[in-house]
Amino acid sequence: MSEHINNREYRKEIIKQIIKELHDGKSVDEVKSRFEEAFKGVSAVEITEAEQALIKEGLPITEVQRLCDVHSAVFKGSIEEIHRESDPTKIPGHPANVLFLENREIEKIIENKIKPYIDNLSDKESVEKLKDGFEQLLKIDIHYSKKENLLFPYMEKYGITAPPKVMWGVDDEIRADLKSIYSDLSSGHLNDEIKKRIEEALTRVNEMIFKEENIMIPMLLDVMSQDEWKTAADNSSEIGHMLRWVPEWKPDEEAKEEIKEEMSEPGTITLPSGIFKVNELTHMLNTLPFDITFVGSDDTVKYFSESSERIFPRPRTIIGRNISNCHPPASVHIVEEIVDDFKSGKKEHEDFWIKMKDKYIHIRYYAVRDEKGKYLGVLEVSQDIKPIQEITGEKRLVTE
Repeated sequence: MSEHINNREYRKEIIKQIIKELHDGKSVDEVKSRFEEAFKGVSAVEITEAEQALIKEGLPITEVQRLCDVHSAVFKGSIEEIHRESDPTKIPGHPANVLFLENREIEKIIENKIKPYIDNLSDKESVEKLKDGFEQLLKIDIHYSKKENLLFPYMEKYGITAPPKVMWGVDDEIRADLKSIYSDLSSGHLNDEIKKRIEEALTRVNEMIFKEENIMIPMLLDVMSQDEWKTAADNSSEIGHMLRWVPEWKPDEEAKEEIKEEMSEPGTITLPSGIFKVNELTHMLNTLPFDITFVGSDDTVKYFSESSERIFPRPRTIIGRNISNCHPPASVHIVEEIVDDFKSGKKEHEDFWIKMKDKYIHIRYYAVRDEKGKYLGVLEVSQDIKPIQEITGEKRLVTE
């Protein structure tokens, strides 16, 4: 067998076989024993390739997801340590560092706020403390949301598609388990099974910590550029942090990469949160379920959308026209007052609603300002809200 041990494909096939055996009902101990006999170490990349190969061969993602906790336990302790000259997980503010620190916070909550009270569910005070511990642990949603929305997109970008799908599914199961347990603790439904449910949920949380730190992060460190890590760091505040304070991470100037070629292609509009081709942006704006018009700081019309269901007719000849000349004399003073209030900072928005035949039109004006508060213009948004007002009940299924 030794001649096969260093053969990457052979090792991958063995990993696939082990996962399938777990799927077929073999115990963790049986599989782990065989695994330890065949390998001295295995890389995170090989584990991921095995998962992706299984999914490509037709094994449903939900099945791999169901095995996630089990094969995590099998692989634990055998994933080779990845050494780096400068370990990003130890650089303050780096997304990998923040993830590691949040995991340490999660472990503290489990060890100090939950585990000491699991065996005292008959004691009212212990149940209250346990409930408080789970309330803190529910903040794990922030941690998972950052992983799913800031890091998974880069895994997918570089062709690592199976791990994020599997991991996200398990994240959702953990969220649901924690919420259910907290709800039962809050309502006093302390049945005989709740201790077991708590222990199983905590095990799953710890297994996810292991997979994040030993599989996900090493893979991301192999493929993500410095600029991509910086983008993830800059957008973390949009979702939040489990930690009280997170320092700003500033990469070395020498490590920063040039703007991607795609951003400088002709006909490309580069915005802070995305990139559009002119054709894409035009039709995206025209697809919005409401009309928008933008008037610049010089009081002239700069843009309006052209959806198929326009509320107010606007010919393209109004581009460059002064906003005062676009309204009837009887109402122009209202428009001018709104603009003056926006410019002075007295107001940030103004709303109106009017009935037009079978429509109920909601018209909203917003002051547009830059990050320093400088006035840039006015955005007008008009929408027929009658169909929205008529909505009742709930709709959770896709229309056939």
